[in-house]
Amino acid sequence: MLTKKEKQRYLRHILLKEIGEVGQLKLKKARVLVIGAGGLGCPVLQYLTAAGVGKIGVIDDDVVDSSNLHRQILFSEKNIGEPKVITAKNRLQEMNSSIEIEAYNERLTAKNAVDLFFLYDIIVEGSDNFTTKYLANDAAVLAGKPLVFGSIFKFEGQVSVFNYRNGPTYRCLFPEPGSVEEMPSCSEVGVLGILPGIVGNLQANEVLKMVLGIGNVLSGKLLIFDSLEMQIRILPFSKNSGLRITRLKEITFSCETIPGDSISYQEYLESSSSFTLLDVRNPEERNSFNLGGLHIPLSELRNRSEELASEDNLVVYCASGLRSSRAISELKNKFSDKKIYNLEGGLKNVKN
Repeated sequence: MLTKKEKQRYLRHILLKEIGEVGQLKLKKARVLVIGAGGLGCPVLQYLTAAGVGKIGVIDDDVVDSSNLHRQILFSEKNIGEPKVITAKNRLQEMNSSIEIEAYNERLTAKNAVDLFFLYDIIVEGSDNFTTKYLANDAAVLAGKPLVFGSIFKFEGQVSVFNYRNGPTYRCLFPEPGSVEEMPSCSEVGVLGILPGIVGNLQANEVLKMVLGIGNVLSGKLLIFDSLEMQIRILPFSKNSGLRITRLKEITFSCETIPGDSISYQEYLESSSSFTLLDVRNPEERNSFNLGGLHIPLSELRNRSEELASEDNLVVYCASGLRSSRAISELKNKFSDKKIYNLEGGLKNVKN
């Protein structure tokens, strides 16, 4: 039963006839796993915590970076360099000490996903990469769990609920991932800081509706939010009955799939005089922080590649290793004999 303290805390919920004490007890018994403690994960975690969801898990292997702070509002400047899930757990327990927060300071993989999903009722997907989105979808199907999907890009966000009561899945919309060249990163294109807050709250709303058994769930519907025009479109889509997901496998279309050797930052430092650095990020990123060397943004590389004709032993870098991989692919087509290395993990692995 609800304690006296809980009845007072959730009074505004209980006053709603669609929720009442029975509904609040459903929330207290619910178990929700959130993938990612970033832009989407932060508002989802905060509002599920405030709503009284009894057990919340959060999985993420990243640490807080200063560039996160304009949108990941669980964190402050003093948290820079700390594991996101540990910081998030501490903050969330301060918000609501009567619920359980489980922090998994690790990456979601094909090895741990299904077993982890079995421990929870609903999965919320708040990652920033397509590898994890496909992995989470497939694991949710195998575990028989609904998956609340969220995605952001510049000024636009998307929300849907997959695998709800055996409904359509992510692969019904996008059967296979695109190529690495088609996957721009957040650090490459940017995102409006408030956008993940809006999209994350929409995701949290879908979770509460499913737990409480109220409203119409976004199953078979893709909600598209345009923050600049303040427009919401909802596009219906159907289940592809021909799709069969029978096993889980790691989807790889990361930077490692692009031809070219990689080099760690430590390896580079040990013989830096032997290499020529090439930064392929945007000017704004370079002005914020850089390792020096040549600078040709990826978007200009094809037209300016001749500037590198006399250079060898190139170490190409960007924010995460993705754009540098694309650059290497471009340069290999032009200069097949050059020795070109990708800075492993990009600047994420460099302490500035």
